[in-house]
Amino acid sequence: MAFFDRSLETLDRSALAALQTEKLRRLAASLSGNRFYRTKLASVGLEPAALRSLGDLERVPMTTKRELSEAQAADPPFGGLLSFPHARYRHLHRTSGTTGRPLLWLDTDEDWRSWARAWGHVYRGAGVGEDDVVFCAFSFGPYIAHWTAMAGADAVGALAVSGGGMRSRERLRMMLDSGATVLVSTPTYALRLAEIAATEGIDLAASPVRTTIQAGEPGASLPHVRQRIEALWGARCFDHAGATEVGAWSFSCEAQALHLNEPELIFEVRDTVSGEAVPDGLRGELVITTLGRLGMPVLRYRTGDLVVRERRPCTCGRTLARLVGGVLGRIDDMVIVRGVNIYPGAIDNLVRASPELVEYQLAIDRSSGSDRLRLRVEIDPGHAGRERHHAEICATLRARFRRHLDLAVEVTVVPPGSLPRFEAKARRVHVQHAANV
Repeated sequence: MAFFDRSLETLDRSALAALQTEKLRRLAASLSGNRFYRTKLASVGLEPAALRSLGDLERVPMTTKRELSEAQAADPPFGGLLSFPHARYRHLHRTSGTTGRPLLWLDTDEDWRSWARAWGHVYRGAGVGEDDVVFCAFSFGPYIAHWTAMAGADAVGALAVSGGGMRSRERLRMMLDSGATVLVSTPTYALRLAEIAATEGIDLAASPVRTTIQAGEPGASLPHVRQRIEALWGARCFDHAGATEVGAWSFSCEAQALHLNEPELIFEVRDTVSGEAVPDGLRGELVITTLGRLGMPVLRYRTGDLVVRERRPCTCGRTLARLVGGVLGRIDDMVIVRGVNIYPGAIDNLVRASPELVEYQLAIDRSSGSDRLRLRVEIDPGHAGRERHHAEICATLRARFRRHLDLAVEVTVVPPGSLPRFEAKARRVHVQHAANV
């Protein structure tokens, strides 16, 4: 079994609580300079010094991304969210803005080391070490995950290769030329690179790549998506989830369970409506407090991620809590169709169960007043012209949607290459109203 820090990853729950409490007190001591949280705590009659235990934290109002965005809009550029003078900070990044106004985020040197430790857990959980070459297949814009993935590779002694500033074919060639043994990308982009490799006659299963680490989407915890990636790459696929505001908060182990990085963060699972604590085994929203990034912390941050937590020890030997099935979906991605809650991840898992499918797009048509699901699919060119086989695939998809979602879906096969391709987070599910049909 590979560990980044065995002593931390195998703490019993009482020792872990003591560690988190110690770090929470240190965080509280740093909040005297943080105008945003001083004001937030004062609104419920609290001073930062009052945060002495994990139970005290529950008295703090939860934080939303909208609050952070409004604070930065009202008081640019950082919205009173900094705990230290500007001279302490070394790294500035920005969120993607896919769920609202982009946020600017600063990190001190100490914060950056927390990021590197978190990614160290990601890499070691996947068995990555000093003999590996890590290829980061990202565009390397102002988004923090790309840069911290490189810093994390250094933390485990691996050679890091940047895939920025290239088109997909160039990235694929660079990855192979560098002898990469690890690919870091979104699940969608891992599938896209495999599609390009097939057109170039490249057998990825014969390449040195033995491990893929996926982030940005829940695909690597979805059985059919993970199996598809592993089949195409001939490599083991590991999941990871994180966010600019909180850091790399999870990592997969050898058993491919998604663990919470509890030595660096405090996690709660809360009911999305009442805010009440949700017991292990039931679905709720993940709420996170950062402990290792004191320069620009968040307390009780509502991530929008829907999860089911399990705190029994894992077969990998870790005692850190894990998420059953990974991130199950995002609250803001949910679409209600005829009374059924639909999440893009669930659709992805249903579609990827058919290995012949290369790409797809789902339209939820509401123009007629009655929801209709229209699924467009591309089939592997090796099956082109086999209309009978296409009909069987379409029938299988219709039956799968009916069985798992109790919804009817119209399935249409479209020409290869006609649907959009994605390098970052994919947007395959679209709602169509009368105005945009």
